[in-house]
Amino acid sequence: MPFEPVILFFLLGVLAGLARSDLKIPAVLYESLSIFLLLAIGLKGGVELARQSLSELLLPALVVVAIGALLPLIAFPVLQRLGRLSRADAASVAAHYGSVSVVTFAVGAAYLSNRGQDYEGYMVVFLVLLEFPALMIGVWLAKRGQGGSNMGKVLHEVFAGKSIVLLVGGLLIGWMAGADGLKPLDNVFFDLFKGLLAIFLLEMGLVAAGRIGDLKRAGAFLLGFAVAMPLFAGALGALTASLIGLSVGGAALLATLYASASYIAAPAAMRIAVPEANPALSIGAALGITFPFNLVIGIPTYYWLASRLEGVV
Repeated sequence: MPFEPVILFFLLGVLAGLARSDLKIPAVLYESLSIFLLLAIGLKGGVELARQSLSELLLPALVVVAIGALLPLIAFPVLQRLGRLSRADAASVAAHYGSVSVVTFAVGAAYLSNRGQDYEGYMVVFLVLLEFPALMIGVWLAKRGQGGSNMGKVLHEVFAGKSIVLLVGGLLIGWMAGADGLKPLDNVFFDLFKGLLAIFLLEMGLVAAGRIGDLKRAGAFLLGFAVAMPLFAGALGALTASLIGLSVGGAALLATLYASASYIAAPAAMRIAVPEANPALSIGAALGITFPFNLVIGIPTYYWLASRLEGVV
């Protein structure tokens, strides 16, 4: 099986960053690429959602969100007791690892496409739903027994944030327009998706290389946590997918979602709600270790696990 090409672009960015190359992706291009990717993912999910019965999707969605909400509750005591992090830092890191990464989801979908493996199109609905519950739980864990959680600002930051607006907006547009209505836009949003994802990952590789210094200061425990937590969460995701009857591809994507860690929505929310938390710990672990781990090792592992659970080798 050839290596997934888009991951090679990420590794190129990492190597360029470590070599201190002058390679840079212009900020305006990075912003444009992120808008495109979020919209394209939402549109594709909306098209598939239009083919589904919403009543049949309700129960699986509730199960996925309920089990996903357990992740920050599991991570928090581990971080606080074994990692000896402060309450604020433990809650912030737990929130990052309970929320999800849109880019990791996109790479997981590209990996499945490269293998010719189909998956349920409504997985993007789970992506949207899993974006914010962990952030609310993280704030509650940090502020439990205290006042002034400023929950209103956190809710606004999460629900009005770029990622949710574009994902939900694209989802609704795709749902209302359907496959036929979006056909004139296929060449832009679907055919170009993988190529633009590759350029985006080149930039993410440069950013990840810049986070290595933060991780050196984080200590061995957080480095181990950034690998062990996605493996545990990925296994939980594959088991959950088996429980609700997803296909092998759907199970691999749900495992990838559970195993991913947010480095876009979570830092913004935690900055407002838990300003005393050290962002170098959470962002450094999520982006510097978990993100590249998932791209190179995690996603193939989750696919293998999903295949084994379904009896497919």
